[in-house]
Amino acid sequence: MAVIVGLVFLGVFGVVVLIAAASGSGATEQTRAIMTRLESAIAVGKPEMADLIVDVRKSELMSSIPWLDRFLSKLELAPRIRRFLYQANVKWTVGGLSLLCGVCFVVPAYLAYWRTGAIFAAILVGFVTGAAPVFWVFQKRKRRMNKFEEGIPEALELIVSALRVGHSLNAAMGLVSRECSDPVGGEFRLTFDEMNYGLELKSALDNLVVRVPLQDVKIVCTAILIQRESGGNLAEVLEKTSQVIRERFRLKRQVLTHTAQGRLTGWILTLLPVVLGMLLYFVNPDLMSMLWKKDLGIKLLYAAGTMIVIGGLIIRKIVNMDV
Repeated sequence: MAVIVGLVFLGVFGVVVLIAAASGSGATEQTRAIMTRLESAIAVGKPEMADLIVDVRKSELMSSIPWLDRFLSKLELAPRIRRFLYQANVKWTVGGLSLLCGVCFVVPAYLAYWRTGAIFAAILVGFVTGAAPVFWVFQKRKRRMNKFEEGIPEALELIVSALRVGHSLNAAMGLVSRECSDPVGGEFRLTFDEMNYGLELKSALDNLVVRVPLQDVKIVCTAILIQRESGGNLAEVLEKTSQVIRERFRLKRQVLTHTAQGRLTGWILTLLPVVLGMLLYFVNPDLMSMLWKKDLGIKLLYAAGTMIVIGGLIIRKIVNMDV
């Protein structure tokens, strides 16, 4: 039985590796930049750009493997994953991420089954390691969004300074795209290019909100659009908006400081049972292996895992505060 399961794992692993190797010839970074500019040019004059940018990007390949691309194109979740990868600035396709998760699932799961002989433990290890690439992309996206959020006040100050010396909003955004570092400069550069191609201001700002779904970006775009509709001094409006964002950012930092102990407690309480279980297994494998070899032990593992997840979610709900 163990030999058959091992051969199955090795067979699946070999197929996944071959597919991953075949999908390695994705679009280069230069090609992606050209395609982004072409998308903006195609979209000139269209009324609803926030919806159009999704439709245009659906023409891109989800994977360089034809059958995988056709399969992923039918999934409603695939465009969201692609947008998720873009927001994290990860140059992967949806198919590449899927195959990487598959490899990270198969190899550790096989090693866990080969070491313990327990299907339950192998599947559990596979799910944890298979989710590791998604978790890495999520953390990279979070860091990029945080960096963008920190750079918004500086970008607004540049726009305000440019407006006060007589430049237009379009020229002010061009100044931000040149002076600010990524990701702020890159996103404003794309917005600046869209406006130069003739896209309406509202559509270009809607695209910016789609690419960078931050509350501060929504506040800035809303302030600009309201000023365009009602009139007034745009420089003064953006200056006050920058002050609001800075105050909100300061309050958010205070909240993170006051809830640091609670978040650390949550991580410790969540990881402590897992770490202790691994240590006890290396100290006394026969004793710990009874948890997945006996029916009662499996039920206890299910109960313990459920309570750990519920406890972690409760602590997360307590310490997470929207500012």
